[in-house]
Amino acid sequence: MSFWKDKSLAELSAHEWEQLCDGCGKCCLNKIIDDETEQLYYTNAACKLLDIKDCQCQHYEQRFSFVPSCTKVTPDNVSQLTWLPDSCAYRRLYLGRELPSWHPLLQGSKQAMHDLGMSTRNKVINEDKVKYLEDHIVLWPLKDSD
Repeated sequence: MSFWKDKSLAELSAHEWEQLCDGCGKCCLNKIIDDETEQLYYTNAACKLLDIKDCQCQHYEQRFSFVPSCTKVTPDNVSQLTWLPDSCAYRRLYLGRELPSWHPLLQGSKQAMHDLGMSTRNKVINEDKVKYLEDHIVLWPLKDSD
């Protein structure tokens, strides 16, 4: 069933909303915004809770207890979260785009996403190992397909 085609983001159940997340881990990357230009930069420094192999939060349900600054993506705020990568299903659907062909809801698993390099797998380090975020700016999170 293509529930994401039949309903608006606001009409999705909490379970359906969670299913839209492809589990890429890009939202868990530390980002830098240039104060002068307001340009957004992604880094390869991941939140301490991100399992860097599985690309999942290790304490998803309790993440705000561990990382109070973590942002919960919701139908109400997705329009304001311009830092979400263009490959993000929430962002794509909000912008009227389709899910990418590699999305786990279409493929049945995350493997196609990992194979195409659309996740953080094997690309990130734990933020605790980073001294200067500026030294860890990367472009690969900006990659979009389909």
